[in-house]
Parts: sequence; C-alpha cells; structure tokens
Amino acid sequence: MTTWMNMNTQDSASPLMEQLIFFHDHSLMILIMITTLVSYMMSTLFFNKLINRYLLHGQTIEIIWTILPAITLLFIAFPSLRLLYLLDEINEPMITLKTIGHQWYWKYEYSDFNNIEFDSYMIPSNEMSLNSFRLLDVDNRVILPMNIQIRMLVSAADVIHSWTIPSLGVKIDATPSRLNQISFMINRPGLFFGQCSEICGANHSFMPIVIESIPLKY
Repeated sequence: MTTWMNMNTQDSASPLMEQLIFFHDHSLMILIMITTLVSYMMSTLFFNKLINRYLLHGQTIEIIWTILPAITLLFIAFPSLRLLYLLDEINEPMITLKTIGHQWYWKYEYSDFNNIEFDSYMIPSNEMSLNSFRLLDVDNRVILPMNIQIRMLVSAADVIHSWTIPSLGVKIDATPSRLNQISFMINRPGLFFGQCSEICGANHSFMPIVIESIPLKY
C-alpha cells in the first residue's frame, strides 16, 4: 500500500506490475535525457549573443530534429505495445472471481466453489481496531492463493466503477450490462489495498478493495 512521503510506485506484487515499473523507468530515462538536452540548448542560445545574418535555412539540422524524435518515439512505442499485449493476455486460469460494483460497496462471487457470494463494505472509522487502515480496510476481504493464474470478471449494477489494485498492476472498469475480464497472478503473500478509480457518486471514496494473498497450501 502507499505510505507517507512515497513519491514512487507501490511495491510490485505481480509480474504485470513489474513490467509496468520497468516501462515507467524506461520512459522516464528517455524523458530525463530529452529534458536535459533541450534545457542545455535553450540555456546556450539564451546566453549566446552571436548572430549569423546569412543563415537562411539549415536543411541538415531540420532532417536531424525530424528523424531523432521519430526514433525516440519508436523506443517508447515498441515496449508499450509489448506491455499492452501482456496486459490483455488471458492464460488458463485456475480460479475465476467475479466482482460487481454497487453504490458504494463490492459484491464478490467465487463461481468455482459452490457459488460462494459475499459483500465487502468499508469499515467505518468508529468501528475500526487500532491496527486497521482508515478508509482502506473492509469487513470481508477477498482471499486468493498466490502463484496461480486468476481471472477477474468485472461488472456493475448501477453506475460505472473501476476495480483497481495498484500493487498488482490491475485496473479494470466495471460497467453496467457489460462483463470485462482481466488475468493476473500474485507472486507473494500479503494484504493488497485498492480503491474504486472511477467517480461513482457521493461515497466514491468509501468503497475500498482488500485482497489477502495466501500460499496455496495454507
């Protein structure tokens, strides 16, 4: 989960999130190089008082500053396309979990096991224990095993919601009358917190998500 003064992404808990962090660092490195180069050239031009009166056009430099940005965009586009296909890939899941967004709580269904259903509400501040996380903890957590493929089926009963767990790299819209799916795998045990990421009404900020990841032979 996000802690105080954390300016970076959350710690990865899935292979998808690791790839997202790699792509973030790759893109950020390119942006820093471009910003440094442009800042240096702007400062050089600003403090340089020399003027070439006979320079009408520079075909070579125009070719260079047209080709270099195109090549730079390719260095960003190819890893981005690879990551896009990884996020859309649906492997053979061992568990299917269905979630339905409501105003303002989540309903879950373990359809593989005798159709187990439960609702997950945020714990009010006046009912929390000392070790709970304010505005993040729920009364019924989703319990999932680690190191296996999990398929999420997401929909909504009223308005558009968004089921999001940042540390897993999972964000999928919950749309009424539409069934979306995503696949992910949790590679370490722990508690992973998320929130609805689509403004869905007055209590949008009060419908958190909590996943408890446990070993398969727990």
